[in-house]
Amino acid sequence: MKIGFIGLGNMGGPMAANLAKAGHEVTGFDMADVVIDGVTMADSGAAVATGADVVITMLPNGQILRAVANEIIPVMSKGAAFVDCSTVDVDSARTVADQATAAGLLPVDAPVSGGVGGAAGGTLTFMAGGSKDAFAKADPLFDIMGQKAVHCGEAGAGQAAKICNNMILGVTMIATCEAFALADKLGLDRQSMFDVVSTSSGYSWTMNAYCPAPGVGPQSPADNDYQPGFASELMLKDLRLSQQAAESADADTPMGQAAAALYEQFVENEGGLGTDFSAMLPRFEKRTRS
Repeated sequence: MKIGFIGLGNMGGPMAANLAKAGHEVTGFDMADVVIDGVTMADSGAAVATGADVVITMLPNGQILRAVANEIIPVMSKGAAFVDCSTVDVDSARTVADQATAAGLLPVDAPVSGGVGGAAGGTLTFMAGGSKDAFAKADPLFDIMGQKAVHCGEAGAGQAAKICNNMILGVTMIATCEAFALADKLGLDRQSMFDVVSTSSGYSWTMNAYCPAPGVGPQSPADNDYQPGFASELMLKDLRLSQQAAESADADTPMGQAAAALYEQFVENEGGLGTDFSAMLPRFEKRTRS
């Protein structure tokens, strides 16, 4: 396919490189001056989109997505797929999808899970929203960039799935860190804590696969001084999106709301910016009940 790719940062760059490596003709654009193996760089988003079979975007937020959509949709060929892999608010995803559909395009909102390592290794998971025809056109590319793609429903369903998943992730990480900090104060050895919880009813991904305690469980950012695999500020972004969606849908999400407030405090006031989201553990270690 002839593929346009807009947004070639830490995630988009490796994804585009994997598509080029697989033999696709990939043209890219980014506001920064970047060089990506196998990708021909263009000087605008419109230049990338013109004549492309598929345009993929990986952008920071919904406002930028809407602006890029306004630029590229008018020049895209009818029947082309517009695949947005950003994590944005559901309303922006649905607005852009409606705009693309009206122009005769096949829109897919397909946020990803797997982080920078997954982008480089081609092991991402895609959560896709859009029509069956749109998903079918994008699916062969998901197979190259990732290991799994789930068609979650109509436009916006991919973003909804990502937001709900990451709300669970944020809440669970906080609970895991709280529990380790409490175990420390109760004199419980961390390895013993892990051995019990990881095989008991407290089992979770944050405990078993991404343990926030260094030296316990499989390798994780905790073992690298909490250098980010998934940065705290990105978790804060996703939790804010979850609460924006909850407000729009009139959903009661008190744990999600509390997690968003805790990560906001951590990132903006407690030095959490630039650390992994599991660095909540040393944050709780330093705190008392009051």
